[in-house]
Amino acid sequence: MKPIALHMEQTGISLDKLVAATAFEARTVKAIVRGNYAASPLQRERLAAALGVSAGEISWGHAVPVEYMRGNEPKSGPSI
Repeated sequence: MKPIALHMEQTGISLDKLVAATAFEARTVKAIVRGNYAASPLQRERLAAALGVSAGEISWGHAVPVEYMRGNEPKSGPSI
C-alpha cells in the first residue's frame, strides 16, 4: 500500500484532475491527499478509481495525529 499522493505522482494525475474525475470539492480532495481528512468509503472508491487502482492499494492513514475529539478536549478549571 502506498499513500494517495504517491499514486498521483506515479500516474501523473494532478490534484485538479483528481478533483475533476471525482466531482468532490477541491478542499476535500486536498485534505485527503495531505492526510488531514479521513475519506469515507465512497470517497475512497471514487478516488482510487480515478487513479486506476483499488481502494485497498492506497494507504489512507492520517498524516496529522488526532489529539482531541469532540468531548475529549482538555478541561479548564479545577479538577474534580
